[in-house]
Amino acid sequence: QVQLVESGGGLVQAGGSLRLSCAHSGGIFSMFTMGWYRQAPGKQREFVADITSGGTIYYADSVKGRFTISKDNAKNTVYLQMNSLKPEDTAVYYCKAEFTFAVWGQGTQVTVSS
Repeated sequence: QVQLVESGGGLVQAGGSLRLSCAHSGGIFSMFTMGWYRQAPGKQREFVADITSGGTIYYADSVKGRFTISKDNAKNTVYLQMNSLKPEDTAVYYCKAEFTFAVWGQGTQVTVSS
């Protein structure tokens, strides 16, 4: 059974940086598309970035140039480096693993103060 555990969230001032991690267990990590999504209060969950098993990367327009997704197959972990954070980046960030099925992590809170 695939499980995902996110970490690295917290409170940061606008312009600051955070790095989120998502540890994957219970499956063959390298076969999954790994993604990050976020949900702000009162809003729908939205796509942030993902990286396919082959290494192709996609970003939401709102984070391009500021966020970087990467993965370490040896550590079964995907990362989201977030730079130049803005108050509108405040949300719960979720990790998603997708193969023939999808699994979500529990989420980690990111709060950006102005």
